[in-house]
Amino acid sequence: MTDAAVAVAGAWTTDPSILPDELHGAFRAVMGWGGMAVWDDSVDIVDLTREYARQTVQECCGQCFPCRIGMHEVGDILEEICEGNGTEERLRRAHELAEHVAEASRCDLGRSGGYAVLESLEQNRAAFEAAVAAKAPIPRGTYARAVVAPCMAACPAGVDIPAYVEQLRIDEVERSSEAVRKRCPMPATIGRVCVRPCEDACRRGSVDEPVAIRTLKRFVADSEAEIEPRVLPGKPRVAIIGAGPAGLACAYYLGLEGVKSTILEALPEGGGMAAVGIPDYRLPREVLRAEIGRVEALGAEIKYNTRFGVDVTMEQLFEQGYEAVFVAVGAHQSARMGCEGEDAGYQGFMPGVEFLREIAFGNVPLKGKTILVIGGGNVAMDCVRSSRRIGFDDVKLLYRRTEAEMPADQVEIVEAKEEGVEMVTLVAPTKIIAEDGVVKGLECRRMQLGEPDASGRRRPEPVEGSEFVIPCDCIVPAIGQVCSVDQLVPSHIEVSKWKTLEVDPLTMQSADPRVFGGGDCYTGPSSLVAALGAGRRAAESMTAFLNGESVGPPPDVRLEHAMLEVVRKEAEQPLPFTGTTEQLRPMVVPPEVRIQCFDEVEGPVSAADARREAERCLRCYRIAVGVV
Repeated sequence: MTDAAVAVAGAWTTDPSILPDELHGAFRAVMGWGGMAVWDDSVDIVDLTREYARQTVQECCGQCFPCRIGMHEVGDILEEICEGNGTEERLRRAHELAEHVAEASRCDLGRSGGYAVLESLEQNRAAFEAAVAAKAPIPRGTYARAVVAPCMAACPAGVDIPAYVEQLRIDEVERSSEAVRKRCPMPATIGRVCVRPCEDACRRGSVDEPVAIRTLKRFVADSEAEIEPRVLPGKPRVAIIGAGPAGLACAYYLGLEGVKSTILEALPEGGGMAAVGIPDYRLPREVLRAEIGRVEALGAEIKYNTRFGVDVTMEQLFEQGYEAVFVAVGAHQSARMGCEGEDAGYQGFMPGVEFLREIAFGNVPLKGKTILVIGGGNVAMDCVRSSRRIGFDDVKLLYRRTEAEMPADQVEIVEAKEEGVEMVTLVAPTKIIAEDGVVKGLECRRMQLGEPDASGRRRPEPVEGSEFVIPCDCIVPAIGQVCSVDQLVPSHIEVSKWKTLEVDPLTMQSADPRVFGGGDCYTGPSSLVAALGAGRRAAESMTAFLNGESVGPPPDVRLEHAMLEVVRKEAEQPLPFTGTTEQLRPMVVPPEVRIQCFDEVEGPVSAADARREAERCLRCYRIAVGVV
């Protein structure tokens, strides 16, 4: 059967078109929670169903009777059939049990797994009856497997969230930590500052409130024991440019594989934007330093105050004996406002990235009574909240849309308002007002919302003749950052029109097989957790490269990548539960106290509270099996 004549056995129950095209070339058939798609008529449907049931059994948590007993027996029956020992009676029993598992299981793994097997038994009944009648063993196929969930699909690093939440639920904190660190090497950092896309995707949110996934990650990380330093033999084989999250993650996972690396960092401290772009009240410096210490304990060496492209070039690194280079420079330059006077060098004007960096190093970069911060993202929130802490009494945030369109974390918006920040919306800056080179005010134009733009938000449009001036002492634009990696890498390394690296999104390898890249220099300004994911993928690819193996992802990774995309696109069905619980919310320092210093705002949670919150997880696992 050709690819043009695709057979769908037990058609994908949502929409077959949502299956990514990459599955067609990589697999001969795929079975998942939505059905079965077959592109090669040599695939044995019975054996594929047996393998799917086996994988479902392996992932069963054992906490409810239908899945723990029922799916295990279904798996045994399918094994009997494939061994040539099946009977009609046992086949009917498998059908009854699969139906019961689908209807009665407590978590989504049992429900979706039971339904998938039931669908195959019904749609392919003739094939199963023929296998029972033949009384002949069926050869086992070669399979790839993927275990996904909506929260995992939303996480840029693909962290197995249900796994670590489940281990926490049963008080296995050490195992929970192991599950987190498989894909998140800086859980104490991410547990404090992640933007929580996983919680937006959490299916518990359609019942009552999402599981407090970030809070649980922080609890696990703060409960970890210290690790013993490792001494890796030989010379460093990999050079990493940048000690930000992507570079640290790459070094961490290389160290786990026994590969020694050297990180070159331009700043005097590690962490990148996590260190100089996120204030201590959100991410205490000692927490970040401890996580960097764990990377160093795995054998990585960090050389600070070393500027790539100035103190050392890529060619020099290869001449020094490094076999591969991972470029992980961050987006440390501020985007322009397009406002008259922003390049005049006025006293009292400072881009947000520079403003936060100066504060991170213990300085008070701007002084006065009134400060205006332009922007609506998390960096803007960090700027206004930091402004309150360094002595500004009148802090205004200017945003060209309404508060509802602000991309910042909702918690940051709420806490900024609690701290006395005034939100001035539907305004855009047009001209800086200055006297004798000193900022005195900002001319703005009022805006109104028009039709949605590419982001899905309504486009801000100027209201003609609505200009007005806001008096102020200081102005801090925080409308985004830009990357300039094109100024650092050799000309043979491809760079996009956005001045970001061109690398394979799965392997992070560039056109030069020795050079890999990831983080903000690949995606543009993005989240810390996305940078960690890029660093891990790069480390896996670099390890294969150093070992002389194929750098392409293995079948399991390809299947997972494709099925996570399916989960993202699927419309979720309503859950048959009634909401009765509330999300765990850590204690927060009162605003009148917290604006006096940069001490951490959010407090820890107890082990008992963390365990109760973990119990709210619906364990929405989905399983897919691909025939290689």
